[in-house]
Amino acid sequence: MKQSFGKSLLLLFLSLFGPTMTAAVKVVYQRSDSLKVVRLVAQGRKLKAADRPVYFGRQFLGVPYVAATLEGHDPECLVVNLRQLDCTTLVENVAALTWACQERGDAWKNYIKYLERLRYKDGRLNGYASRLHYFTEWMSDNTRRKLVVPVNAGAVASASFAPVLSYMSTHPTAYPMLKKHPEWVSVIARNEKQFSGIRVNYIPRDKLNGGRSTLGAIRNGDIVAIVTRRKGLDYSHVGLAVWGKDGKLHLLNASSLRKKVVEEPQTLYRYMLGQRNQMGIRLVRLACCVN
Repeated sequence: MKQSFGKSLLLLFLSLFGPTMTAAVKVVYQRSDSLKVVRLVAQGRKLKAADRPVYFGRQFLGVPYVAATLEGHDPECLVVNLRQLDCTTLVENVAALTWACQERGDAWKNYIKYLERLRYKDGRLNGYASRLHYFTEWMSDNTRRKLVVPVNAGAVASASFAPVLSYMSTHPTAYPMLKKHPEWVSVIARNEKQFSGIRVNYIPRDKLNGGRSTLGAIRNGDIVAIVTRRKGLDYSHVGLAVWGKDGKLHLLNASSLRKKVVEEPQTLYRYMLGQRNQMGIRLVRLACCVN
């Protein structure tokens, strides 16, 4: 591994072995990222598995919100950037750190392994189109590979929707890689079609004002996906569920409104009231945190 220090990027070629690993992964990161991963995994291993997601999420409080940190690498690389996060990369990094704690051995290598598994279709980085761009894809693929499990919210999940995914293929100029490679749009469109029209239940927004008596199936650290009514999309935002001292559900998230990672002081219900396109939530739980 050739390293350069300061603000320059480090390129790492790792040979990773296992049933869902590519032969070689090109990883883009800074030294501060790898040091932070090793430190966090060492701390996380001292905790119960169920406590790790919120613990890791809180270690990123105050980190600046920056969108599109995964973009700009052609060909696609496995990007690690713990200095700038958006809502999806926050969730992915928390999940990868949590899973890395489950295994002994090299913390950095374990983290890289799980980050690739979580971010890409079938757990393999195979170009830009292999990234799980829509959270419907992300949940489905990671559920199939037993990295996450759906949270059964029971009767409170009284609404349903069947999103029709089309936003990326109908707005390719909004995505630098699709603008540069228009031949990839058809691949994205096929992925959209595969995951469109699948009806799923969700908890409607008006039910989120309840406490544990109605929302007790939700645990600290569950991954929250906020259902949107925007055409061509499925979910507009993701974060981590946190039960507040007020007995209500809150959201730990990388906020584009607050420009940083925050644990929202207002309840999730109040937060969503201010977002007219947000209809409700679906949840998944990291499979290593089920028991």
